[in-house]
Amino acid sequence: MIKAKTLLLLLLIFIIFTGCAKDDEEYNKPAMYWYSKIVENVSIGNLDKADNYYSSLQGEHIGSPLLREATLILAVAHMQNDEYILADHFLDEYIKRYANPNEKEYSEYMSVKAKYLALPHPRRDQAAIDEAITYAKAFKAKYPNSVYSPMVDTMLTKQYIARAALNESIASLYDRVDKVKSAKYYRELQKEPWIKYNEINPEKSSWYREWFEGDGTSSWYAFMIPKTQSVVSRNSIQSDENVTMEKKENAVK
Repeated sequence: MIKAKTLLLLLLIFIIFTGCAKDDEEYNKPAMYWYSKIVENVSIGNLDKADNYYSSLQGEHIGSPLLREATLILAVAHMQNDEYILADHFLDEYIKRYANPNEKEYSEYMSVKAKYLALPHPRRDQAAIDEAITYAKAFKAKYPNSVYSPMVDTMLTKQYIARAALNESIASLYDRVDKVKSAKYYRELQKEPWIKYNEINPEKSSWYREWFEGDGTSSWYAFMIPKTQSVVSRNSIQSDENVTMEKKENAVK
């Protein structure tokens, strides 16, 4: 019985390693081979493997006309799978290398959409919001009469609101550490005059996120945070009065 189990284990190990070896031996193949593997794996939802086959196609056949089609297939597949950062990567590759003038407008619109959809929780990534806004504004400047302009305007408006909400969260943080000037700076930052921010209902976090993130103004674990100067506080805008008070407090200690 023990010998049978040992043989079964050895057989399993042999199958695993021979399978890996088979994958490793896949090189120097025709472009159509790699392309068919990409399509096959996209059709079954294995996008990681499809991406690997795309790398092989690109590495071995950089001038193949099939590469253009494969790039677009993977961009659309990642978009449909809610993998917006990867979708944006393939869209950017397609725009730079393959899109003709008639395709560029739509491809760039899809890239604007991918950057917008990649922001499910805007309060977590200030740089991504700024990048998405910059890209959307560039699209509007490049294609002022685009049929996609209404959709881009909608996305851009939501991104402006998201940026204002993030700035308000940062300002609230500074309020909690008594940094009045810093709070004022973020509240006055980059607000669009045509948006009535006071009429916008703040985002409601899911109950499981609110446990850890709070409501944007406080958190359940606030009582555990020591009342010392944080990294944010040390690098914030401070009034002369606050600096003087802190120096006096440190001198007393």
